[in-house]
Order: sequence, then C-alpha cells, then structure tokens
Amino acid sequence: MSDTELIELEEEEHTSQLTAPVFRRILTLLTPHWKWVLGFLITIALTSALDAYFTFINKQIVDTGIVPGDKARVMELAILYGVFQILQAGFVFTFIYLAGVLGERVQYDLRKMLFNHLQDLSLSYYAQNAVGRLIARVTSDTGRVADLLTWGVVDTTWAVMNIITSVTFMAIINWKLALIVFTVIPVMLYIAVQFRKKILVEYRVSRRTNSKITGAFNENFQGVRVVKALLREDENTREFQGLTTQMYKASYRAAWLSALFLPTVQIIAALALGVIVGYGGTQIQLGLMTIGGIQAFVSYLTFMMWPIQDLARVYAEMQHSIASAERIFKLADTPPEVHDRPGAAEAKTLMGEIEFDHVDFYYEDRKPVLQDFTLRVRPGEMIALVGPTGGGKSTIVNLLCRFYEPRAGVIRINGRDYRDYTLASIHSRIGIVLQTPHLFSGSVRENIRYGRLEATDAEVEEAAKIAGAHDFIVTLEKGYDHNVGEGGNLLSVGQKQLISLARAVLAKPELFIMDEATSSVDTLTEALIQRGMEALMQGRTSFVIAHRLSTIRRADRILVIENGRIAEQGTHAELLKLRGHYYRLYTQQFRHELEVQYGVADQQTSEASETSPSGTMSEVLGEALAAD
Repeated sequence: MSDTELIELEEEEHTSQLTAPVFRRILTLLTPHWKWVLGFLITIALTSALDAYFTFINKQIVDTGIVPGDKARVMELAILYGVFQILQAGFVFTFIYLAGVLGERVQYDLRKMLFNHLQDLSLSYYAQNAVGRLIARVTSDTGRVADLLTWGVVDTTWAVMNIITSVTFMAIINWKLALIVFTVIPVMLYIAVQFRKKILVEYRVSRRTNSKITGAFNENFQGVRVVKALLREDENTREFQGLTTQMYKASYRAAWLSALFLPTVQIIAALALGVIVGYGGTQIQLGLMTIGGIQAFVSYLTFMMWPIQDLARVYAEMQHSIASAERIFKLADTPPEVHDRPGAAEAKTLMGEIEFDHVDFYYEDRKPVLQDFTLRVRPGEMIALVGPTGGGKSTIVNLLCRFYEPRAGVIRINGRDYRDYTLASIHSRIGIVLQTPHLFSGSVRENIRYGRLEATDAEVEEAAKIAGAHDFIVTLEKGYDHNVGEGGNLLSVGQKQLISLARAVLAKPELFIMDEATSSVDTLTEALIQRGMEALMQGRTSFVIAHRLSTIRRADRILVIENGRIAEQGTHAELLKLRGHYYRLYTQQFRHELEVQYGVADQQTSEASETSPSGTMSEVLGEALAAD
C-alpha cells in the first residue's frame, strides 16, 4: 500500500472531535491577517443581509404596488431592487477575492513554517516517518486547514447570517408566526447533523475498504509472478470479491442515507409551510397579515433549508480539518533531536584531532550499535572502515557528522566536546560522498555548485577536473548546462557519483567522508573516483567506508568494525600479516573477483591451462597476497 493510501486510511480512522484548544490554535493562524478576515466577514454579512432584504422588497412590491395597482410604486421598488443587486454583486466579488487571498496566505504561512521546521529536524525523525506522510502534511493537510479558515468560515458565516436575517425579517412581518418557524430550525439542524454523522461513518468504511482494494491491486500487479507460480489466483479473487462486496454495501448505505436526507428535511419544511399557510390565512382574514407577508414567510423558510444543510456539511468537513491540523501541529511541535546547545560556539576548524571517547549509541529500538567505542584520529589521517553490514560503520560517520549524537560517552574535535560547537559550523566543514549519490533537478553546473553558491564557473570546472568528471561532462549535449533530471535519473550511477565528488571538491571541506562510494560503479569509474578521492584527501582528515577493499590499501589505518567494536586495526599490510578478520574479508573478496574474471571456482586439481597462465586460482591468490 502506498504512502498516500496509508495517509487516507489514517485520516478515515481518525476520531478527532472539535476540541477547543485545537480550534483556538487554528484560529491563531488568522491573527497576522485579521484585516483580511474582518473585510470578508463584513462583506459576507452585508451580502446575506441583502439576500434577505430582496425577499422583503418582493413583499413590498406585492403589498404596496401590485395589490393596490400602484405602478409608480412597483417601478420605484424595482429600481431599488436593481441597485441593491449591483451592490450585492460588488460584495460577492469582494468576499470571494478576500477569502481566496486569505486562504493562500494562511497556506503559505503553514507551508513555510513546516518546511523550515523540517530543515531543522534530525535524521532520526526522517528514519521513523515515511516521506509520503511528510509531503501530505506540507501539501494536503495545510490545504485542508486553509480551506477551513476561509471557505469553511465563509459557508458558516453565510449560513448563520442567512438564518439570522431571515428570522429577523419574519419577526418584523409577524412575530407570532416567526416563533413557529424558529421552533422548526433546531429540529432541522439536529436531523441534518445526525444524517451527516451516519453518512460520514459509512463513507469512512468505504474509504478504508477502498485503500485495502488499492493495496490488493498493487500487491497482485507487483507480485504477479509469485501469484501464478503458487496458484493463488482463485484465493486472491475470493479475497478481492469480499473487499469489493464490503465497499459496495458501505457505499450503498451512504447513498441511501444521502437520498433519504433531503426528503426528510423537505417533509419537515412542508409541515412548517402548512402551519404558516393555515395560520397566515386566518391572519389575512382578520386583517393582521398581507398576501405579500405570507409569500415572504414561505420564501424565508425555503431560503433557510440550504444554510441548514451547509452547516451540517461544514461540521462534517471540519472533523477532517481538525484531524489535519492536529497532524500539522504535532509535526510543528516535534523538537529536533540534535540541536545547538545554549551558547554554542563557532567551530574555527575541524583540522585538529578527533576523538571518540567510550561512545555508546543505539537507535530507537535501543538495540546497541556502538558499545564503549574509543578511537583517536590524528589530523590529516585517512581512516578506512570495513566490516560486515550492520556492524556500525555508517553509524560512526553519522555520529561524526553530528547527524546523531552519542547516547553515552563524548566525541571531541580539537580537544573539545563537539556539542559545544554549532551544527552549522560543523556541517559547513564536512564533505560527504554517499554510496547512493543524490542530485537535484537542474543542470550539472548547479549541482556541483550546490554547496558553494558563490563559486565561479572556472572553479566549478576545476573541481570537476580534479574529481575526474570533466571529460564526461563535456560530452553531454549541453555540457555543464545539461539537465540531470529528477534525482539525476538522466545520468548513470557512475556519472552521478563523479558529480557528487566534484561537489565535495568544490566545497573545500576540512573533513572528508566517503560512504562506500565505489560499490555500485564499474572499474573504470572506480579508478576515476579513486584519483579524485586521493586529490581531495591530501592534507585533510578523512573517513572512508569501503566495500571494495582494493580501494583502501593506502589508508593510514584500516579499522575492522564488528558488532559496534574495533575488531582489528592497522595498515593494509599489517592486517594481512595478522591473518585475522581483515585477511579473511580481503581473500574472500579477491577470490570472488578471480572467479568472476576466470568464470570458474577455485579447484586445487584444476589444470593450470584452464585457469590462468600462472597456475591454479589459489596460486594466483597466493601470489597477489605475497605482493601485497
């Protein structure tokens, strides 16, 4: 099931009610724009008042113009009616314009607030929350809250003002008859709200089942080979039919309730009309009411039916908006796990000694990743980290970059706890090339310049030459102005990696980190990246997480990380002589490369002519290790 479907399912299951604290906080979003709010509330009120007054003018036309046959009076009232229509058209334009602008301003404020906050949140937050959910918070949830504060307020104000003005004019015409109508309004409101609640329940069941159906479609399409191989067609069809039947029944009930709602309201309104006509007729005979007055009463009662339905609809939609607001506020209130300490200083340089002092670390599952990890790195030293997946290699560099912070122990840079430095001053002095490089939509030049916007074109090209990327860039259709596509999908993995390396070169970092940057590229590209790395590492402290061990032979120190501890450390030659963990990793990888090269497994009994010019594969391996 996709992120969007999960969000829909979460929303349908949300049982949030309209609580005062949440609603008050929503209303505070309007505070910076109170002039716009006041403007469109006034224009809505005036528009609604004119709507009700038009019916009163119609009464006057009948009673003082048509019945007595006064054509001049009819013309006078008709002109007045036309003037007010033009005036109302201006009010309608004004409040729709003001509401539209207000909605965009509120949504802009929310999106800006959330985007800025997301920039400050730590990596741990992104590791625990799906990207689709976060995008939904910034897009659909902010839109829904903005709609509540604009069109929701518009519809509510319109409905309430229509009811108030209608009842007011009815009271002016005949207050006794108005009391009868006034007793009907709460009944109609209650019925409307109850119907909306029941329809909403069925709608939620339908949407929840629809999400399951969509998930079933997705799983069957993606796993069609497995479905056919395991003969699951009939069982999947039965499950799918069960879901579609459930959705049909829920949708049927919702449609039935929707169809029943309007006739029910109309019956109540008809009963009220019957009372009005009967009582009004008696009043006319007694000379206490006019024909125009009865006509106006009927119009006002009919006029109030739609506002009552609107209030019920807005109430139902308000529940969704409150749920969206709660999700927005929850995100906005989430504090960054890693943040600057009070009084944090600017790090002048990261070129000094780096020390991990008895560091412990675990993620949210509290399963230890690093335990009592201690390491001292000299300025300018190249440290290579190798070992099995999950051993803690990436965690070490993530801690060093301060994407996370130790749970226990301390990391020092230049002899000082690195938490005493500002995050910005640390991050600005670190260059990172990841295993899976990420490029942003735009040109090659823009991506290389991403970390140093003030760099000149000449500096960009020089960085590309150092990284080994210049030669392939100039062969692109538009060279450095070539569009890389979303995520760099118009380039190969190797090309993206070289551009990523050029970006790091241009940033001139003091601390350089390579996270298995050559694991997914071909041999030729690996050589180019290796040369770029060596140029970038000169005079800089560097950490290299290595998948291909052949790329780290020149490291000052190689650390074998297993279960969050340093199992071995030393140079390439020293570790080979130990014949321990590193030796086994290296020989296994080298043996695999030979098997790929010669296309056969190592067999001591193989003929020399069938494996290599030098003899069996084991002999080749022995000669290579001896040379190392």
